[in-house]
Amino acid sequence: MLRIALAFLIAAAGLSPSLAQTRTVPQTRSDTMLSYAPLVKRVVPTVVNVYASRTEKPVRNPLFDDPLFRQFFGGANPNSGNVAQSLGSGVVVDPSGLVVTNHHVIEGMTDVKVALSDKREFDADIVLRDPRTDLAVLKLKGGGPFPALELGDSDAAEVGDLVLAIGNPFGVGQTVTQGIVSAVARTQVGVSDYGFFIQTDAAINPGNSGGALIDMNARLIGINSAIYSRSGGSVGIGFAIPVNMVKVVVAAAKGGRAQVRRPWTGATLQALSREIAESIGLDRPAGAIVSELNSKGPAAEAGMKRGDVITAVEGLSVDDPEGFGYRIATKPLGGSTSVSVLRDGKPMTLTMKLIPAPENPPREPLKVSGRSPFTGATFVNISPAVTEELSIETFREGVVAVEIPEDSLAASVGLQKGDVVLAVNDAKIARTGDLEKATAARKSYWKLTIGRGGQIFTTVMGG
Repeated sequence: MLRIALAFLIAAAGLSPSLAQTRTVPQTRSDTMLSYAPLVKRVVPTVVNVYASRTEKPVRNPLFDDPLFRQFFGGANPNSGNVAQSLGSGVVVDPSGLVVTNHHVIEGMTDVKVALSDKREFDADIVLRDPRTDLAVLKLKGGGPFPALELGDSDAAEVGDLVLAIGNPFGVGQTVTQGIVSAVARTQVGVSDYGFFIQTDAAINPGNSGGALIDMNARLIGINSAIYSRSGGSVGIGFAIPVNMVKVVVAAAKGGRAQVRRPWTGATLQALSREIAESIGLDRPAGAIVSELNSKGPAAEAGMKRGDVITAVEGLSVDDPEGFGYRIATKPLGGSTSVSVLRDGKPMTLTMKLIPAPENPPREPLKVSGRSPFTGATFVNISPAVTEELSIETFREGVVAVEIPEDSLAASVGLQKGDVVLAVNDAKIARTGDLEKATAARKSYWKLTIGRGGQIFTTVMGG
């Protein structure tokens, strides 16, 4: 059965003195007897090993034993007390010591160490987590300035371009693999919310996540993130997050922000079917059709209407909703962008403002106290900003969990970040104040209506 296997990348060490003679990068077919060593020498010092860990605290909670609640939530092991570890790679992108890696490498981790190719090791702070793109930014403590890899332009990459991937597959040590760009806008991969990847046949295996995919000018064009495999090993289908998305995350980190704020469209899109494409005169189903609009959103204000088919952003083609999301997400806030649409078969260009999603209603965070299945968790009101941040577009009402400490009652019964509380004991929960009232007194039983992953569940448990 085919599956996505996330690959953890590590960079490694130097070259043999016997390879020190002058060499050049292959430019033509006749140059293939030459070497990539000059590129590797320039890039290896910028690719690092990332070691992340956390100590799992034991959690004891009598609510965990409720079979109905455990069946729904898949409660955590109350006897956990081990040290969880993760291993991956990263790329130094700024001389100050900023390192980009995959979010899944440091997800849930609290302690991070980074090893450079010259064997120096540094503690690192996690300065930004962006699970929507599967990217994170670390900051090395001490040392510096550090060698940093130049960022290229992933939009300039073309199918057939030569690329190198650098990492530590299976922990065997530094490995450099060569291949070509197999696709430049691969979507439907299922790795992150912004499903838009560079596909390469350069061998990428478990142990490669967070490492560098470089072009023939020794510039970063992607962060290796996933492989498509039957066995977990490389079959020549690897995926890298385009560097133009990396730039947005790095800019946020340099600006001192702990989160990435991206332009909001206020539009819900669907893939264009072949039948609809034929009905509006397209020879193939390329584009994204507008299915729903927020009347106060930038798309509606730009004049976009339901049924419009989005075909391009600033002249760059859009093949599906994921492609549109990527194009908008890589735009800086402020100013505007041009969006090409087809309406009733006629092309037109709209100018859309690049503004962040509004915090309306305000978040009004609530950390639940007392004794209930929600104790210890923090909830906020749902707004367009929260919806974008947590990818919960399905739910427009209720309150959503944004923080659940590992040692809380809420965590022990299996509540997860992003869970939406819709009702408690049949009382509708519209704002955090409603949840505070519903959990103020201990109940003989709890009937919970929870939204998760686009589905709604109801469960009853004893108090």
